[in-house]
Amino acid sequence: MIPLFSTKQIRQVDEYAINRMGIPGVVLMENASREIFQKITERIEHLESPTIGFVCGKGNNGGDGFAAARHFSNAGYKVLVIYLGTEKEMSEDCRFNYQVLKKLSSTNKKISLIKFSSVSSLNSLKQCRIVCDALLGSGSHGTLCEPYLSIINYLNKLVSIRVAIDIPTGLNAETGYTENSFNADFTITLGQLKKGLFFGDGYVFAGEVEKGGIGIPDNLYDKFTSTEFLIEPEDVLLGLPNKAKNIHKYSAGKVLTIAGSGSLPGAAVLSSTSALKIGAGASILCFPKSIRELVHKKLNEVVVKTYDDHGRERLSEKNIDELTDKIKWADVVAIGPGLGRAKETQKAVISFLKKFSSKLKVIDADAIFALGQGRYKKLNLRNSILTPHHAEFAALIGIKYLELKKDILKFGNAFVARTGAHLVLKGAPTIIFTPDGDALINTVGNPALAKFGTGDVLTGFIAGLLAQQKDVENAVVTAVYLHSLAADILANKRSKLDILASDIQNYIPQSIKFLVNSIV
Repeated sequence: MIPLFSTKQIRQVDEYAINRMGIPGVVLMENASREIFQKITERIEHLESPTIGFVCGKGNNGGDGFAAARHFSNAGYKVLVIYLGTEKEMSEDCRFNYQVLKKLSSTNKKISLIKFSSVSSLNSLKQCRIVCDALLGSGSHGTLCEPYLSIINYLNKLVSIRVAIDIPTGLNAETGYTENSFNADFTITLGQLKKGLFFGDGYVFAGEVEKGGIGIPDNLYDKFTSTEFLIEPEDVLLGLPNKAKNIHKYSAGKVLTIAGSGSLPGAAVLSSTSALKIGAGASILCFPKSIRELVHKKLNEVVVKTYDDHGRERLSEKNIDELTDKIKWADVVAIGPGLGRAKETQKAVISFLKKFSSKLKVIDADAIFALGQGRYKKLNLRNSILTPHHAEFAALIGIKYLELKKDILKFGNAFVARTGAHLVLKGAPTIIFTPDGDALINTVGNPALAKFGTGDVLTGFIAGLLAQQKDVENAVVTAVYLHSLAADILANKRSKLDILASDIQNYIPQSIKFLVNSIV
């Protein structure tokens, strides 16, 4: 796992380096600017003599921009710098680098320094192939005020390659939320990886993220305990089961899926077959007797256990008693995909959760809906994995979607702390919240996953892996990653538009093979 850090932690290390180790702040800024120069030049080697534009603020982020502009000018690039404020308003290190660049500009015609006075001051940036945002950095929070808002709106309309220095202006580095942000193609974040770049709006507006060192030893961050992490391929291997030579189908993992209804039979098929596709030895689907023909003809390997629905085409509370033996038989129960939201079905879900609280279970879709209106607070969910998307989770905990978006980590962590469950918050990206207080951020996947049925496949993958090895965190991490990796491999071969949930399911062998081969 790759640890992520808060801006407070990073600032404390910066202050330690300056005050205790005696490294001047301007030296750290110089180191940062060299990293910025190097990482940008690596990406523009194919461009012929591009003009590099910088928009610099009055703080240290602006200082990074002034210093980086100097390196580009020294390398022969034409540089255009638009800056805000007066020298007196600039931070000490920012002012130092501004003054150096200003002196160089008097003898180097390739350096243009323009003081911002209005949005029209930005028109000269249209000539720039690359535009760098060095306005505010990670220390800013809250809604952008003028002139920053107008500047950002202008920059986002440019056809240039947009680079954010440290963090896109307007983005909250802690919560990953923004109302208006610089829309970067590429972000060079300085010192350490900041958590807000990798989820929520940060995932969208930061673009590709790289870390730029500033000359501080990495071991200075060891005193901090990270609770947010990026998932690495090596972490995923831990969840792949090692099958013994003498294994048989019932010792290879038994999954029971309670899913489907008259209007939503396909979800049941996808979930129950996905458990087998990921390696489980046995998969049984519990389905309404009156409509069993809807799934029988689509299932070859999955066994169908029908229950008496009296022609209502859905699960009811009394069916839980009818299914007790099969529930006890299973290593893991997956419940929810396509069940429907009838009141009697919601009662059935609650009844199941009360009676079988010790059973490992994956709760998805309509079963999550049944836990709304505070009902989840009265249940023991410690052996449960919940897999809502953002809107489902907001409804579950009784808040508006926008409120969730403003602080995803806060609400996710609060939920698992209260319930003891694992929360797989599906989205771009998917975040796994553990009862230990960690948030594990998926690092693969693409928009092809935004389609009916992909969540049902993920439910089956999680249940199938969990049935084989019983380690909840490893199973969840591996299932989430492989599910998304399959989409990435498919997108590399085909259009993202035509990929279906069944394609993700059928491509899991290639996903596993790709993962193993890339590491071994």
